[in-house]
Amino acid sequence: MGPDDGIDRPLASPRRRSRRVPQTVRVVTGNGTIVCARCEVAERMIPRMRGLLGRDSLGPGEGMLLNPAPSIMTFFMRFPIDVVFIDKAQTIVKIAHSLVPWRVVSARRASAALELPAGTAGALKLEPGMTLVLADDVVAQ
Repeated sequence: MGPDDGIDRPLASPRRRSRRVPQTVRVVTGNGTIVCARCEVAERMIPRMRGLLGRDSLGPGEGMLLNPAPSIMTFFMRFPIDVVFIDKAQTIVKIAHSLVPWRVVSARRASAALELPAGTAGALKLEPGMTLVLADDVVAQ
């Protein structure tokens, strides 16, 4: 029954951690304007908490959708972002333009937050009341 009992037993291999590849979707407005071509979706607790931490920036066309997230914090972030809060019907309820690190922002009735590079919401003329569509049929890598 010990290590020298003459019986060969397979060694237990270390358990591999599951590293799920984040789902990536395209976000467009109701009229078809592309808001975010490569949007990571963070729906689990740890990816939502991690958010954009550890990144130096968001490139053009990149973003992150945190769901659920009626509020967000930019503690320890390295760059400003635009935050578009949407409700369950995917209608924009509030936009925080160029939110700098070390801030907290929330929106009533919001169920999710779309984080975009600073200036994107203004450049695309996004406004509260507009509807966004998640086009998950197009997966960008």
